[in-house]
Amino acid sequence: MFLVIRISGQVNVPKKIRETLHRLRIRRKYSAVLLKPTPESKKMLQYLRNYVAYGTIDKETLLKLLEKRAQPISNEKIDVKKVLESLDKKSLESLGIKPFFRLHPPIRGIESKKHAGVGKGVLGDNKEKINDLVRRML
Repeated sequence: MFLVIRISGQVNVPKKIRETLHRLRIRRKYSAVLLKPTPESKKMLQYLRNYVAYGTIDKETLLKLLEKRAQPISNEKIDVKKVLESLDKKSLESLGIKPFFRLHPPIRGIESKKHAGVGKGVLGDNKEKINDLVRRML
């Protein structure tokens, strides 16, 4: 699974990119969604690479994210282990959880938003480093 976190704010965002972010339900800064790794989602993430941070999330970090930041659609309790097992087959909405996560700004800040030509920064594909970023944002 890919975890996509919106890093850039809402000011001076082109209309097409704003629409794409809105359809992904990443409407505010520091909100996150889970995406399945399909060719379409990879192309969309490549298109949004200057506004979001994304990468492959591991099971341990996903469990922490669901425990701390998952919000139920109705007022029912969330069984995190059951959700984690059936997440590959079902969507978050069908499991009774809102399809986005609201996160805090990262502790110790963001190193640099922009890529400085040498791969620095948090925007774009972070591969496994996204797990460290999410843990700092919980």
